[in-house]
Amino acid sequence: MRTRAAVAAVSGALVLSALAVPVSHAADSRQDSAELARSIESSFRDRVATASSAAPKGALAGTAATAGTAAKTVKAADTAPKVTKVVVNGGKPVVLGATGSKKVSVSYTVSHASGIYWTLSYLWTGGAKLDSITNIILPEEDEPVCKAVSATTSNCTYTAKAEARYLFNNEAKNWNVATYVVANSADSAEKEKAGTVKFQRASQLTVTATPKPVKKGKTLTVTGKLSRANWETGKNAGYAGQPVKLQFRKKGSSAYTTIKTVKGSSTGTLKTTTTKTTAEGYWRWSFAGTASTPAVSAPSTLVKIKK
Repeated sequence: MRTRAAVAAVSGALVLSALAVPVSHAADSRQDSAELARSIESSFRDRVATASSAAPKGALAGTAATAGTAAKTVKAADTAPKVTKVVVNGGKPVVLGATGSKKVSVSYTVSHASGIYWTLSYLWTGGAKLDSITNIILPEEDEPVCKAVSATTSNCTYTAKAEARYLFNNEAKNWNVATYVVANSADSAEKEKAGTVKFQRASQLTVTATPKPVKKGKTLTVTGKLSRANWETGKNAGYAGQPVKLQFRKKGSSAYTTIKTVKGSSTGTLKTTTTKTTAEGYWRWSFAGTASTPAVSAPSTLVKIKK
């Protein structure tokens, strides 16, 4: 396996202040990746303790006046801070190709009777609970940017950079949003799964039709290939054994009709023949997608009818 970074985004001031290991640390195995992810997660818990002991001496950027006043005038309720309205990537899956990266936006609302002093959040994946974390994606900012909407509530946002080279193929699944919140009263809360977002391996689909043109009612051969990103090799690879629809759209029409469904080979290749060549039009393959791979349709190819 090629050398891989240990976590999905070990960069920025956040990690420099949170990690006891060098940012340049590299992992060659899933075990190394999981160990460093757990180390980062543990360091965040330490930051929660530090923030709790410091509250209410400061407040989130831009909220010092409101939150500070709230700390003096509002008696804190004996309840933990609340996290609501978590939205990741605009509510859409995070789709990554074999290489490259994507900026992922995260927003959430935090509230407490005493006002909000500090918060932190990140994306993670692994087992059912945080103690089985195997990979992590950190905010690009040191901390989320929060704006007070009242003396008790703040809306927080941050951006995380997801990079294909730091992901394993089996991590194309739901990731979790972890949040830590400290109120001005020093009450704190940790939410392992405040929200979720689906990660998917980008898909590609091609189509070729022969002969061109084709005689009316004669056999047309349509081929193609379904592939998807392989994050571990940095290349695209055939997506084996998937059902793919062969579709036709008559020239001048806007709607496609499914002619048949073909199952791809062990390398993702597709091949079929049809004699339904009665009109000039466009042919394509269309894949409905799976949990780990998004839907995709090949760019259509025009086939004219020979008279």
